[in-house]
Amino acid sequence: MSAQVHALAAPTPRTAAAAATARAAPIAAAVSNPRAAPAAERFAPMSFKVFTARDLDRIPQLARLSPEQRFEMKVVAAVLPFRVNQYVIDELIDWADVPRDPIFQLTFPQRGMLASEHYERIARLIEGDADKDALEAAIAEVRHALNPHPADQMQMNMPLDEHGKRIDGLQHKYRETVLFFPSQGQTCHAYCSFCFRWAQFVGDKELRIASSEARVLHDYLRTHTEVTDLLVTGGDPMVMKTRHLREYLEPLLRPEFDHIQTIRIGSKALTFWPHRFLGAEDADDLMRLLRQLVEAGKHVALMAHYNHWKELETDAAHAAIRRIRATGAVIRAQGPLIAHINDDPAAWARLWKTEVRLGLVPYYMFVERDTGARHYFEVPLARAWEIYQQAIQQVSGLARTARGPSMSASPGKVEIQGVTEIAGEKVFVLRFIQGRNPDWVQRPFFARFDEKATWLDQLAPAFGEAKWFWQDEYEAIRAERLVG
Repeated sequence: MSAQVHALAAPTPRTAAAAATARAAPIAAAVSNPRAAPAAERFAPMSFKVFTARDLDRIPQLARLSPEQRFEMKVVAAVLPFRVNQYVIDELIDWADVPRDPIFQLTFPQRGMLASEHYERIARLIEGDADKDALEAAIAEVRHALNPHPADQMQMNMPLDEHGKRIDGLQHKYRETVLFFPSQGQTCHAYCSFCFRWAQFVGDKELRIASSEARVLHDYLRTHTEVTDLLVTGGDPMVMKTRHLREYLEPLLRPEFDHIQTIRIGSKALTFWPHRFLGAEDADDLMRLLRQLVEAGKHVALMAHYNHWKELETDAAHAAIRRIRATGAVIRAQGPLIAHINDDPAAWARLWKTEVRLGLVPYYMFVERDTGARHYFEVPLARAWEIYQQAIQQVSGLARTARGPSMSASPGKVEIQGVTEIAGEKVFVLRFIQGRNPDWVQRPFFARFDEKATWLDQLAPAFGEAKWFWQDEYEAIRAERLVG
């Protein structure tokens, strides 16, 4: 695919002159209903330019890398999805610090993202100008070896209809919360190199979770009154037009959906394309929709994904945050702890302090999931706890809303609460933040300390116990779902 250009009214890249002009001459947006959308800060229009794997040679900044490094990128991008845009390239990456720059690591392929045997296999085929079918078959095998859907997402999280048929586009793992994957939102303005949902973006329909039918969502929510929270996710719902988002969300204002108290929208757009909330042709309508939901009594939360404080430094990011908050929506900030990007207490402390200063609510520090390029990005759980503890010590109580480190494993969200010694044994102290059985939530349990473990399945119960307290029940739940 050649570089894609989408005409959107949005700020130009932040050159010194452009930034000065933008700060000196903000223009009030003309909207039909002043109460429905606050004034937006405007910048000179620009196009939204996207680069994919086929466009690596068209990114001028990559010329500073060696031919070997550029070839390595092409090999990795043949297996794992790659997409970046001009805003990220121009505004967020310090090219003098590449390849160490955290946003470069966040968005551009690195050789270490593939295991040596996988890298060498694909590299040989590309160097040898292999037959297309042979290359695609090898790529498919490598992808399937990377655990494309961790935590039993496809087997256990997808709800069934009254006939036992899987309902596409929904996940219902925890009693109170339903996830919805709108088909119009199954891409992002740029892709995170560590993304645990990478399988959504590689063009394999068997790996994709999505639905374009609002009726499917509404019918399910109407009959499941135990659900209080809807999370619209992807991909990134903010890539879709506001009119599509409205079709999914506006009907939830009807009395039959009074049990839906919270509407969450998962998005990385505040990092990768904050202009979506400023100069896009339907940005004003998006603000009206958010305000409409809030004024109707719904709690609206934009679940913003942040990995580094550098993402919060641009003028456009600040303006977008101000505009969203003016609607009454809350911005909650979350992200995983990942090697090469933010495995440093100072980076997390600065991130949380910046979020609080800008009016965001620190929400989660996640552990990198067991999928995709995990061996490149994962951090041992013992080190993850040290980073969290040392970072949280540096912030005030307002930033200590950030929970973690948290593993979103198949049984539930498991938080590492600490490392201690009990009866002479060094242990991890764990608890469920969420569980497949709500009775598991908040119950502490203990694992033998293991300095190399990076995920729940690498831990063993402490004190000589043969099983976790929840294990028999979880295995029964799993067996029932897999049979179904």
